[in-house]
Amino acid sequence: QVQLVESGGGLVQAGGSLTLSCEASGRIFSISGMAWYRQAPGKQREFVAGINDNSYYGDSVQGRFTISRDIGKNTVYLQMASLKPEDTAVYYCNADVLLLDDRRPLRSWGQGTQVTVSS
Repeated sequence: QVQLVESGGGLVQAGGSLTLSCEASGRIFSISGMAWYRQAPGKQREFVAGINDNSYYGDSVQGRFTISRDIGKNTVYLQMASLKPEDTAVYYCNADVLLLDDRRPLRSWGQGTQVTVSS
C-alpha cells in the first residue's frame, strides 16, 4: 500500500559528502514523520536521524548529518558530511503514515541503499 524508495548511495572517500533521498508513494493520507536508520554488517540496525515537527539525530552523526523533508513530495533527505569509514552501512528510511482509505497508521520501510566510505 505504501512504497519507500531510497536513492543516492554509493562509494565515497573519508571526509567526503553524500546525500540520500527517500520518496514515499502509494495510498497515503498523511505522513507524520520520517527517519533514517542504518545497519552495518554484523551489527544491529541503528537510528541515524528523524524528522517530524522537529529533527533529531543519533549521537554518532550529530553535527555531521542533516535531515530535511519536502512534505509536498513525500520525500526525506539525509545530507551526510565528513563521512567516516564507520559510516559504511546499508541506510534505510521509514515513514509513519496514515493510510488514505481508513486512516489506519502504518510504519513502512524502504529496501535500503548502500553507503561505503573508503579510508
